[in-house]
Amino acid sequence: MLATPDNLNTASPTTKIGRYRWTICALVFYATTINYLDRQVISLLKPTLEKEFHWTETDYSDIVVAFQFAYAIGMLFAGRIIDKIGTKLGYAITLTLWSIASVLHAFATGALSFAIYRGFLGVTEAGNFPAAFKTTAEWFPRKERAYAAGIFNSGTNVGAILAPILVPFIAINYNWRIAFIAIGAIGFIWLIFWFIFYDVPAKQKRLSQAEFDYIHSDAEEPPAKEGTEEKPQISWGSLLRYKQTWAFIMGKFLTDGIWWFLLFWLPAFLDAQYHLTGMQVSLPIAFVYTLAGVASVFGGWLPMWLVKKKHWNVVRARKTSMFIYALFPLLIIFSQAAGSYHMWYAIIIIGIAASAHQAWSANLFTTVSDMFPKNSVASVTGIGGMAGGLGGMLISTLAGLLFDYYKGLGSIETGYYMLFLYCGAGYLLAWLIMFKILVPHMKPISNKY
Repeated sequence: MLATPDNLNTASPTTKIGRYRWTICALVFYATTINYLDRQVISLLKPTLEKEFHWTETDYSDIVVAFQFAYAIGMLFAGRIIDKIGTKLGYAITLTLWSIASVLHAFATGALSFAIYRGFLGVTEAGNFPAAFKTTAEWFPRKERAYAAGIFNSGTNVGAILAPILVPFIAINYNWRIAFIAIGAIGFIWLIFWFIFYDVPAKQKRLSQAEFDYIHSDAEEPPAKEGTEEKPQISWGSLLRYKQTWAFIMGKFLTDGIWWFLLFWLPAFLDAQYHLTGMQVSLPIAFVYTLAGVASVFGGWLPMWLVKKKHWNVVRARKTSMFIYALFPLLIIFSQAAGSYHMWYAIIIIGIAASAHQAWSANLFTTVSDMFPKNSVASVTGIGGMAGGLGGMLISTLAGLLFDYYKGLGSIETGYYMLFLYCGAGYLLAWLIMFKILVPHMKPISNKY
């Protein structure tokens, strides 16, 4: 059984507090899994689509950038919309639309139509994380939010694990068009459970009073009135006046592109470096994302443990944990050298770097609810998500140019090495800018505005 704070702390037995908030966490976990299943399909079909449509590396890069540009713009608006219309309806709308977008890929006829459908997928998938972290802020006290975020964020890895198992199997036994349709249709099943089990705590009849009081045990965050959901009270543009917002923006801009690079180019790297294709990539990719999934949960658990067992304050626990996670990606700089001895040395190192990102990300997102009131969490998450999307676009564009250039020279591994240099150093740079320059004390903004 997965350990939760209720069964870690015998002073707060489940019978007194309840666990319904973890049901909500499970719903968000499955939504995030579906989100990454849908976006991962194209990277696994890249060799097939390259042959059928005669793509260059730059063509593929342009398609990836179309997704990232739309995702960046979508994040900006999705967060604000979800803050306004509420989590229940906002999450349902965004998941419905991205499932439709995923299915539409089956009708693409070339690079341009793929780019259009990827753009539609990007702008609609952008709603997942603002909705997910708003849900976490509504359903968990501050000390548990990073742990809850780590659990549902591990869905990104489960999606990335399932995709290389399901997609090649469907494509080989049917065709690539059926792969897009089958994977895209999964989201409609999730909607049934979302409408059955989800509501905000103030309206959820399955929630005990003891658990409701525990969720709202942070003195600085009073619960919403019964039957209501808090609406944003601070203007969108005004959020940019706060250093806290810019700290999150910089953290996302500098590190999101690293994850996107691994997500969209890891299968291609394994092909270019070790000539693995089709089902051969399933085991290495599954290993990388399994490791990252475990690290996502651990990444959220560590600061909670430091608060509960070591009696650190939330700020110290968060900053220390994120510094530890920022160190591990440095290993990826040496992945190709290690891989020259054995392929699996490189895969293990890439897995460690991916794991560090997920542990970092669980805490990075949680800094928003550490510093902002619940009614602005999705808006700030969206602004930072847009910055992360723009950072991802820059890295993806650079990757396409570098790989085409060095492939022409017969040395594509040099292009990968140059990208790995940034992948290794990006997190430490982000940590220094966030916690040494912008928000060294991570002070929450005033609830009174």
